[in-house]
Amino acid sequence: MKLLRQQIEKDQSGFVRVVPEEPEDMWHVYNLIQKGDQLQASTVRGVKSESNTGSVTTDRVRLKLTISIEDVFFDVQAGALRINGRNIAENKHVGIGQYHTLDLEMNQPFTLSKREWDLISLQRIKDACDITKQADVAAVTMQEGLAVVCLLTQYMTVVRQRIEVAIPRKRRGSTANYEKGLQRFYEQVYRAIKQHVDFSVVKVVILGSPGFVRDQFFDYMMSQAVKTEDKTIIENKPKFLLVHTSSGHKGALEEVMRDPQIKSRLADTKATQEVKAMDDFYQMLNSNPDRAFYGFEDVRKAADNSAIGTLMVTDELFRAADIQTRRKYINLIEDSKASNANVLIFSSLHVSGEQLQQLAGVAAILNFPLIIDSDSEYSSSDESSKKEPENVDFDF
Repeated sequence: MKLLRQQIEKDQSGFVRVVPEEPEDMWHVYNLIQKGDQLQASTVRGVKSESNTGSVTTDRVRLKLTISIEDVFFDVQAGALRINGRNIAENKHVGIGQYHTLDLEMNQPFTLSKREWDLISLQRIKDACDITKQADVAAVTMQEGLAVVCLLTQYMTVVRQRIEVAIPRKRRGSTANYEKGLQRFYEQVYRAIKQHVDFSVVKVVILGSPGFVRDQFFDYMMSQAVKTEDKTIIENKPKFLLVHTSSGHKGALEEVMRDPQIKSRLADTKATQEVKAMDDFYQMLNSNPDRAFYGFEDVRKAADNSAIGTLMVTDELFRAADIQTRRKYINLIEDSKASNANVLIFSSLHVSGEQLQQLAGVAAILNFPLIIDSDSEYSSSDESSKKEPENVDFDF
């Protein structure tokens, strides 16, 4: 995303004018926009006009509108963002108070105004406009007849294509139909990788499966690349990383990203910092639970005691329409930073963010143990008394 202009006043009111350049930029905009904000953008609207003879015609006119935002719809797969609200600026084609829906498009500038730009929103603008933050990891999880092609960024895990092919069972004395079905399946996965993976950006392509499906597909892909002289696949062969997964579904990515071999290979990518933090949290919860807190109330008490080493919060909490809810999490982050805590904002569209959602969206690794008793008082201690959360599996 390109920042064209930014003007923030001392009272934190102001505006930014930006141009979204990538599909992921729409995700950032979705997280920035709140009900009551003002959005100015170019749009097309049907305008009726009546001639001297009384005939009525409708023309499509491009105009600039400023609306007060009431509703936001974001289609993750299409990267489409639609914002509905009332017009608040004079316009000869649209009256004050009339409703209009603005469709934000890539490479089209818009201006977003807020009564208050908090630190979370300002940091998101800064991150979104950093050209180094791009999708640098691709992953394909597969099992016979099923494959899911994903792109992983620091903020999102987006399914680009789901492939399902019926593969006949092997028959005694004949495997011809089975082999043909498997070839059709491999061919579709191969095409999907070529279509969705930009090897000029992607540093690692993870191929994961149970059994030997990934190895058999990799052999097929490389033989096809040599046969068709596909230089893109041949030259990027070292980027493919074959790993074991329990299934071919998207959920298998969680176990993949926690594998030490994977974390080592992805050390210089943007997708690993949050995954490592969650892994460290689970390990701490198992070994020293008085240094692993989750849920707002407990984490808030840890912050009050300047005990937080790493704070993890999902961005879902900052899309709350309730200003007070949003403010309490911003205060938690500000207080944690004041005591030199490392603060990580997780994307709810990333596998690690989905995991954090199971812990009410907020968790912390403490610098030293705290015990919270039944009267909600806390004290420093080396003893462990914190219970594990229900319905969450912390086994490795």
